[in-house]
Amino acid sequence: MAREFSRTQRVAEQLQRDLAQLIQQEIKDPRLGLVTVNGVKVSRDLNYADVYITIMGIAETEEEIAANVQILNRASGFLRGRAAKTIKLRVMPQLRFHYDNSVSRGNYLSSLINKAVNEDRSRQEDNTDANPEGSEDD
Repeated sequence: MAREFSRTQRVAEQLQRDLAQLIQQEIKDPRLGLVTVNGVKVSRDLNYADVYITIMGIAETEEEIAANVQILNRASGFLRGRAAKTIKLRVMPQLRFHYDNSVSRGNYLSSLINKAVNEDRSRQEDNTDANPEGSEDD
């Protein structure tokens, strides 16, 4: 019977859960915003894990995002060691943190959609005000 999930997927899911908890509880850097671990992709040989994060509580400028990612990359050895205590692997993957802009991009697209919907509503209201239905000439 084939397994539903591959080993790399199971390791990635466990790493995501553990890293989310470790970052919140163990990293005490005041410059770091509220970090959410969106996903982890583990290489097939389990040597590398790309960790995709979003950061709340900061102005999302390129400099602040880069600084927060750099803080996490510098703490990756510490986080790797802590994760190795809970996840039993022969070799714990090297952690590489990346900013995931999909959430901010989604928020931006959502605001554009809301703006377009509101503009359409205001146009419809303007058209109904300009052409009342009961005032046609007979």
